[in-house]
Amino acid sequence: MANNKSAEKRHRQSQKARLHNRAIRSAIRTQIKQVEAGGETAPEQLRDLTSLIDRAVKKDLIHKNTAARKKSRLAKMINKSKEAN
Repeated sequence: MANNKSAEKRHRQSQKARLHNRAIRSAIRTQIKQVEAGGETAPEQLRDLTSLIDRAVKKDLIHKNTAARKKSRLAKMINKSKEAN
């Protein structure tokens, strides 16, 4: 429990930031599932997802190596599905 005004304010700020960060991470996970589902629009969705992931890295929501790994795996998957068709 916060013991002074500044601690109370900091707690409010951290809760607000937590919800915002959680929403962004959730949006990334949702878009990853959509890209994995495939379809004709997968390359365009990957481009949008890459942008979203890069912005999350810029704001320190996810680690840069994690972002690189996710982008690489998705790109590899899409390229593989293009070759199959």
